[in-house]
Amino acid sequence: MELLAQFEQLKYDVFRRRQALSVPAKIALVIGFAALTGLLAQVKFSLLPFTPVPVTMQTFAVLLAGVTLGRWWGGGAMALYVGLGIVGVPWFTGGVAGFGSTFGYLIGFILAALVIGHITDKYVISRTVPRMFGLMALASVLLIYIPGVIWLYLWLGFIGQTPTLASVIAMGVAPFLAGDLIKTAAAAAVARVITPGRDYLS
Repeated sequence: MELLAQFEQLKYDVFRRRQALSVPAKIALVIGFAALTGLLAQVKFSLLPFTPVPVTMQTFAVLLAGVTLGRWWGGGAMALYVGLGIVGVPWFTGGVAGFGSTFGYLIGFILAALVIGHITDKYVISRTVPRMFGLMALASVLLIYIPGVIWLYLWLGFIGQTPTLASVIAMGVAPFLAGDLIKTAAAAAVARVITPGRDYLS
């Protein structure tokens, strides 16, 4: 019990100090998390020939960005990842850069990190595995999948195809639900382990 209490105190101290870090230190963490996301974007579990959207590990980093860095800096890490990828850093999935079929999901990464970071920081009650899982799953559906599907629909039309909502969901949502549930469960478990069970903002 004493060891658990010490671990809990350590987590509390780390998150308290996170709030007091200097701006250069926070920027370094942002760059590090953006780079981690780019690295995990290269981890492909499989290639599905019927969809231009790949299966990767980067959403695991996205779900933990806000939890680890807080709302603004977690969102900033995802914004840096997206922004540098757009202007030419080849760290999107497959080592590519620029706009493509997955741009909507990338915008969703920023939104998801912002919302998850805000709720996790502000509401201690959210830091249980079931609640973190629910929060992350909801963020994935509303903040990642919806922008992703909208952009994919527009992109397919731009390249000369005639998509329907059903076909876009079949390409951009359905194949990834099982894998995302596993990644969400893993991210929720990690979030529970690393976050303290008391308020560190006050």
